[in-house]
Amino acid sequence: MIGRLNHVAIVVPDLAAASKTYAGTLGARVSAPLDMPAHGVTTVFVELPNTKIELLHPLGANSPIAKFLADHPSGGMHHICYEVDDILAARDRLKAEGARVLGDGTPKIGAHDKPVLFLHPKDFCGTLVELEQA
Repeated sequence: MIGRLNHVAIVVPDLAAASKTYAGTLGARVSAPLDMPAHGVTTVFVELPNTKIELLHPLGANSPIAKFLADHPSGGMHHICYEVDDILAARDRLKAEGARVLGDGTPKIGAHDKPVLFLHPKDFCGTLVELEQA
């Protein structure tokens, strides 16, 4: 059901510093920051030959990742994202298997302008999983 790894998301306390580390120290291609008010984050994508790293920073006091950053002041891995061909079929199959889809189960449009869903980390070895329709 799952396809390729789309990205690994890392919450960072300083988006400019993290971008500089990936672009300068590691020599990666880094996108410009993109504010995503609907998700409460500012995101930067680090382009790798085989996948992406998504750097996340809270956008506003009500950001869903603000608590994560408060609990992990240095930042850290937040989630992994897998591609699926049909997000609604994937959601229905996962729910039938007992997996918990976060929110109301309705896909939202993610940073790549494609539908996304998040799955409860307790159902996936302690890891928050994002599904993105390919």
